[in-house]
Amino acid sequence: MPDMDNFKEASAFGVGTPQKTVGFPLKGCGNLDWGMKNRLARIFNPKDGRSLMLACDHGFIMGPTGGVERIDLSIVPLLKYADCLMCTRGILRSVIPPTADIPVCLRSDAGTSILTNLNDNVVIAAEEAVRVNAAAMAVMVAIGDELTEAKTVANLYHTVDIGQKYGIPVMGVTAVGKQMTRDAKYFRLATRMCAENGANIVKTYYTEGFETVTSSCPVPIVIAGGKKVPERDALELAYRAINDGAAGVDMGRNVFQSEHPAAMIRSVGAVIHKGLKPAEAYEMYQDLAK
Repeated sequence: MPDMDNFKEASAFGVGTPQKTVGFPLKGCGNLDWGMKNRLARIFNPKDGRSLMLACDHGFIMGPTGGVERIDLSIVPLLKYADCLMCTRGILRSVIPPTADIPVCLRSDAGTSILTNLNDNVVIAAEEAVRVNAAAMAVMVAIGDELTEAKTVANLYHTVDIGQKYGIPVMGVTAVGKQMTRDAKYFRLATRMCAENGANIVKTYYTEGFETVTSSCPVPIVIAGGKKVPERDALELAYRAINDGAAGVDMGRNVFQSEHPAAMIRSVGAVIHKGLKPAEAYEMYQDLAK
């Protein structure tokens, strides 16, 4: 029991001052549980509702590709510039310092590699995300792939069940196979299906007409950085995506394969959080790269 000596009677009731109700900046997330919102608020800056995610999960299907041969040397020094890290549990446990103050979007499915047919994945155990204190779980969804569409959609809603149980948001990652058309019509379908099946965030690709994709998806969309392109083009991609309604960018190769990764990630962050236009951001990149 508390010590009752010198007990002070309650008096600061704030009568006449209504309790402030704080809104939540991410669309479609206002009715989530407190834990879900708290994790999302770590991923997306509450001031602007945007996020710069650093992706380094490529090795789970591609092995040690260029730029992520040594994640301790290439990725760990960049963590201080990112809002969130997307990686696998193996890399998280073996390389990422537990003292790093960065939320983790955990790659939560795995299966086939680039040597076989992609997308034939299964979901990791529910407890794994809890053990590593994941801020979100990411699973791939292959809409339009006749062999794996049903299985990957099932992976998504099973992961959503896990997320609802433990208060962990889920990011649906739209996979694009060789036979799929990368246009707004396809991405409207794929992103909406992810959201309809419970994803709290959707990761997809930028395309012409992207404003119709973000408008028809009821939850935040982050775009994939995609293959390596010149730095100016990658900054243009980030700017156009944000301008067309994306809530963030999950960039990998266009950061860690850049000639100056630290300068690049800081410049992308300035586009996302400070509204720098591509020319301004590229000038910033060149200055930081000196």
